[in-house]
Amino acid sequence: MALGMSVTLRNARGAAITAEAGNGAKFQIYSGTRPATGAAITSQVKLAEFTMGTPFATTSTGVTTITLPANTTGLAAGTATWARLTKADGTTFVTDFSEGTDFTLNTTTVSIGLTMSMSTATVTEGNA
Repeated sequence: MALGMSVTLRNARGAAITAEAGNGAKFQIYSGTRPATGAAITSQVKLAEFTMGTPFATTSTGVTTITLPANTTGLAAGTATWARLTKADGTTFVTDFSEGTDFTLNTTTVSIGLTMSMSTATVTEGNA
């Protein structure tokens, strides 16, 4: 049987992600295979970086809906497959996301200077 949590607990976990990310968090878009959770990024290419808004997100009934950031531009060419959320310093790990599941972009085919936007980004807690 899958883990089941109360709505209060699911919402608290979403609020903890929002607090941990803090103001001005970075949502960094990468190509390649996502490394182990929080592990160093070695062969993956950073394709773009969004600066997240304030508040970072809101949580209701176990679903944390991330406040969509302003558009950004491509830094390198490649196919977006995953993202890393860091604190505003750009290095302190918060969480990783999968493109197409946890967030969606206007395009996964990125090139230098391409205008990029995020259309959805959520974290759904167990049994939400």
